[in-house]
Amino acid sequence: MNKGILQLILLVSLACLAAAGFVAGRYVLQLPFRASNDALHRDGGPLTLDFLIPGGSYVDEKSTIGEVIRMKLEQGGSPIDRFLRTISDQIPPPYRYLGNLLFFLFWTICFFGFFRIFTLMGYGMALRFSLLLGGIVYYFMPDLSPGWYDDALFVLVPILIILLRWYLVRKRRDKQKIFSKKSSALYGALTFYTTQELL
Repeated sequence: MNKGILQLILLVSLACLAAAGFVAGRYVLQLPFRASNDALHRDGGPLTLDFLIPGGSYVDEKSTIGEVIRMKLEQGGSPIDRFLRTISDQIPPPYRYLGNLLFFLFWTICFFGFFRIFTLMGYGMALRFSLLLGGIVYYFMPDLSPGWYDDALFVLVPILIILLRWYLVRKRRDKQKIFSKKSSALYGALTFYTTQELL
C-alpha cells in the first residue's frame, strides 16, 4: 500500500471520527438539562450535570444542556480564558493574529519533533500531519481571538495541503504509468522491426 492511499485512508477515518463526534455532541447538547440531570441522579450515575449549573441562575425545564453550558461560559469561563480575554482586548488585531499564529506553530513544532524522533516518517509527511494535529489542538485550546474563524482556518488549511499533495502524487504516478506504457510499446515496435530486417 503506497503512502498516498494510506494518507487518504487516515484522512477519511479522521473525518468520519470528527463527523460522528460532532453528531453525537450535537444530540447531547439538545437534550433537556433538568430531565437528564434528574435521570442521572435517579440512576446513581458516577457523573451528574450539577457542575454545569451557573451560580445564581435559574434553570427551567425547557433549557437544554447546550443552553446551560452557554450560560456557564458567559458567566466567566476558566481562569486561562479570562486571562487571555483580558490580554486580547488590549492587543491590536495584527499582533493578536500573530500571537495566534505563534500558538499554532508551537503545537505544530511539538508534533513535528515527536514524529521525527519517535517514528519513521519523512520530513514531508511529518510536516503535513504535524500541521493537521497542531490545528486540531489549536482548535480546542484558548487563544487570543474569541471567534471560531481562525480555529477553522488552522484546521482546514492542513487538510487542503494533504489533499493537494495526494492529488499531485496520484497525477504524477498516472503520468509515469502512461509514459512507461508508451516506452514499452515503442521498444516492442523497434524490436519487431529490427527482427524483421535481420530476417
